[in-house]
Amino acid sequence: MLRAIISYRFFILSSVKNDLKIRFLRSKLGTLWMIIHPLMQVLIFALILSEVLSAKLPGIDNKYAYALYLMAGTLGWSLFTETITKCVGLFIDNANLMKKMAFPRICLPLITLGTMLVQNMLLLLAIFIVFAALGHFPGVQILWVPVLTLLTLFLSLSLGTLLGVLNVFVRDIGQVIPVVLQALFWLTPIVYNLQILPPATQAWFRLNPLYPLITSYQNVMVYNKPPLWGDLTGLIVGTLVLGVIALVVFRRASAEMVDVL
Repeated sequence: MLRAIISYRFFILSSVKNDLKIRFLRSKLGTLWMIIHPLMQVLIFALILSEVLSAKLPGIDNKYAYALYLMAGTLGWSLFTETITKCVGLFIDNANLMKKMAFPRICLPLITLGTMLVQNMLLLLAIFIVFAALGHFPGVQILWVPVLTLLTLFLSLSLGTLLGVLNVFVRDIGQVIPVVLQALFWLTPIVYNLQILPPATQAWFRLNPLYPLITSYQNVMVYNKPPLWGDLTGLIVGTLVLGVIALVVFRRASAEMVDVL
């Protein structure tokens, strides 16, 4: 599989480039839409809720504290949810390509990985510009963002690939995932701070595997604190195990997927 990836590296890179180009081919603003959509969501939440929640964000000495907090959480969440959403329909959307061309099927998840990484980098750049405009300049802990990005990407890619394979055989999965992601969004401290909840409720919310990941984004980008490495250790181990399971399932199901599609 590794030899196949190396042999088809130019195919993967060109596919990532074409994917980004085709997505915004007829758009006047082009790739700017990859930044505008999540930022507009952040601004809507910030304008509506900042007056309510800004007083409950201790440790941030900024008039736009809530907007900063929300943007940091959105960076990690958008990468996670968009990667999973794209992977769930990945093999179904590329059914014709899989049936007509002979290429290693593992290239498809890697093309998604490259596309999502480029989009996230553009969003990160936009957020840094907004941070500067609002008078917030992250400290040295911001250097952990690439590590958190890779962890988020591999977690969502592993889970998304597994769900994408299963979705080929059980199409209900593609209908269920958006509902689950919507519920997970509100169970993750993105638009609120966990400290505003009762202690007993906080304990339940901390069981969410995305809690340490999103909170780590907020720590390094807003509070200038290190990531929650104690909690992230379990997530890293779980991601590695999930990645191995996804690869095994993907490899065994590759031939059957083409027949089903």
